[in-house]
Amino acid sequence: MFGLDIKTGSANNNNEREDFIATLADEISRSIESKYGALFKSSYPLIPVGVSNRHIHLTEKTFKKLFGQEAKFEEMRPLYQPGEFASKHTLTIVGPKLRCIENVRILGPLRKYDQVEVSLTDSIYLGLNPPVTNSGSLDDAAPITLVGPKSSVFLERGAIIANRHIHMTSADALVLGVKNGDYCKVRIAGIKSTIFENVLIRINDNWKLQIHLDTDDANAAFIKGEVYAEFLGKM
Repeated sequence: MFGLDIKTGSANNNNEREDFIATLADEISRSIESKYGALFKSSYPLIPVGVSNRHIHLTEKTFKKLFGQEAKFEEMRPLYQPGEFASKHTLTIVGPKLRCIENVRILGPLRKYDQVEVSLTDSIYLGLNPPVTNSGSLDDAAPITLVGPKSSVFLERGAIIANRHIHMTSADALVLGVKNGDYCKVRIAGIKSTIFENVLIRINDNWKLQIHLDTDDANAAFIKGEVYAEFLGKM
């Protein structure tokens, strides 16, 4: 009987200790989550990823020369950014090795400069050596020839590899703590999870939040379908 009392008491003590340990562990867990939760959860919005294939921007003058004075610049479908669209018109681009890529889409609206945006893979095939730079920065752009249905145009400074960049509004910039011209890094999760650095911040209140990558970057991260990037902070 005495032995049974001791055994029962021991079991009760063990249960009490287990309950105490469980309660203590629960309190510690809640305390850690309350104090350090921000370290494990990003408060930044996820950024939609847009993949830009090779494309062309033209002035009205160059468009008319390539397609004829009577030609009208026509929209085929709208793009993600408000006011921008893929046109019905395509050109053939030709590099110094006389290799060409056909059916390169012209994007609208028409601009104040002529520019061809290609990937590094395209550049190697065409025999170009374009700089990685921001759209419209053409001082060091590579020479390239455009061939249209009515004529051809040689651009002495026309081809670039567009720097990866994020379109955003000033409200988005406030949330992310960045300003126009800053550079940041982002992470894209997945089977080939990738961190991209030197991502340019571009701000315009007419835009929607989106990161633009070229096809080489997208393929490196194995991007397929709808994908989002995680903001990791400024460079």
